[in-house]
Amino acid sequence: MLRCMYAGISGMKVNQTKLDVIGNNIANVGTTSFKASSARFRDMLYQNTGEATSVTATKGGTNAKQVGLGAQVSSINKVMGQGNALSTGRSLDVCIDGDGYLLTGSGFVDYSGGNNIDETTNSLTPTTGADKGAMDILYTRDGNLTLDSQGNLLTADGRRVMGYAVTDGTQTTSIDPASGKILSVNADAVDKTTGKSSVAVVGANGTDTKLVPLKVPDTVYGSGSDTAGQPVKKFEIGKDGLITVILGDGSRAAVGQIALATFKNPEGLISVGGNLLQKSANSGPEIIRNGVGTDGTTDNSKGFGDFIQGALEGSNVDLTEQFTDMITATRSFQAASKMVTTGDEILQTITGLMR
Repeated sequence: MLRCMYAGISGMKVNQTKLDVIGNNIANVGTTSFKASSARFRDMLYQNTGEATSVTATKGGTNAKQVGLGAQVSSINKVMGQGNALSTGRSLDVCIDGDGYLLTGSGFVDYSGGNNIDETTNSLTPTTGADKGAMDILYTRDGNLTLDSQGNLLTADGRRVMGYAVTDGTQTTSIDPASGKILSVNADAVDKTTGKSSVAVVGANGTDTKLVPLKVPDTVYGSGSDTAGQPVKKFEIGKDGLITVILGDGSRAAVGQIALATFKNPEGLISVGGNLLQKSANSGPEIIRNGVGTDGTTDNSKGFGDFIQGALEGSNVDLTEQFTDMITATRSFQAASKMVTTGDEILQTITGLMR
């Protein structure tokens, strides 16, 4: 059979793959925080019909004679540029302005010991009650969050948003380890020495900081024995992800901080659908943002983006670019199919020589 036919077939295949990628990009032009993909090609093996020769005393050298065998897909890359921030006016919508991914989990919740990230299994593993299973962890930039009947902060498909419990420097933390109730942590507390907010994540300057599922409750309690509590009138999500509620008496309480993660190679994350991403062998381990109150020597929070409440990140798909790529891929597909047709005509001519 003619080599040109197989080269044409390979050209049709790679351009079909490119059209598949373009079609997915266009379909997700309105998908929250969607990252476009682009397909890249490379040439395939070459068949040598003549070897290269070196220079001699009487003749010059000659180049090798090679016939290419077509094209193949070299990579399908994610375009990681940030989409536009789209205002929604909804208090539960957050846009990450800069680097970072929300950590979302599903599985057994352990408030008493907190949950640590297990780098080996790519999951949040409870420090106690390990017999009840690990919490599966996935990542997303989709800040379309919701609340359930118990005030749990969730993604649109019900996965728990992970973050830190906070303290105001007293024995009080924002989450009661025994009951999971939200306790009052004075968000207006000020360090008398530095004049800065005294709110800090639990264990901020140690090595035992734990990630826990976050809540935005209807009621905040003064202590574990407080059965009445203060009603929550509204809540705010700050640039650093700190969730602050306004109570019925006008006081402000911090109920937790949303955690963020980044990766050395975010293009290496695996899309699993539903705007969720999974860590891979080539993405590198997650780098978790330090919580509020972490000292300056270990604080890495400046390397992460800020939260914008009441907005969502739009898709970064450029329709002009996609339509241009679609035209070129379509014409390339047609040209490759024409090569197959031409090869067929040649074969017809050859077989017609014998009658």
